[in-house]
Amino acid sequence: MAEDAKDTAGADSAGAAACADDTVARVVREWQRVHPGIDTSPMAVIGRVNRCSALLQQATDAPLVREGLTRPEFDILGTLRRTGRELTPGQLARETFASGAAVTKRLRVLEQRGLVARRPDVRDRRVAHLSLTEEGRALIDRILPDQLGYESALLAGVAPERQAALAETLGELLVLLEGRLGGLQP
Repeated sequence: MAEDAKDTAGADSAGAAACADDTVARVVREWQRVHPGIDTSPMAVIGRVNRCSALLQQATDAPLVREGLTRPEFDILGTLRRTGRELTPGQLARETFASGAAVTKRLRVLEQRGLVARRPDVRDRRVAHLSLTEEGRALIDRILPDQLGYESALLAGVAPERQAALAETLGELLVLLEGRLGGLQP
């Protein structure tokens, strides 16, 4: 059964060998030994996605650190830049997959640094509209190429065509989860 998991882990023998050596492959093999009748193949996918996410979150984004930014702060600046319009804190929370409280905290830091400006709504003073300042726009435009270069370096061991296939597969999974996950939670 462990051999079956190895065979389905990659499309070619090099991919299968790489998967056989990772932490999740070992965990799957151990579960297969403990419960040989249980299909552990979902663990091979979900475990790897979770492990990759954890490792990427632990990694220090050097270009961001040099500018005194965290990844979540960069995401807020990037969201404001790529949408090209004012957003409310609630819209930023949805766009960046963060809680409202986390966005509020990050916005406070970005406002203090002069990177984000807040404009109260004329009809409802409880609503704020946020935009990049000129300094914020210049920072995100300057740092984006360096950050993308850093991210490219992280993926350098994966051939470009494999990266494209992985992005497509992860996109399929994301659409599926975004559409169904709410119904699976208790």
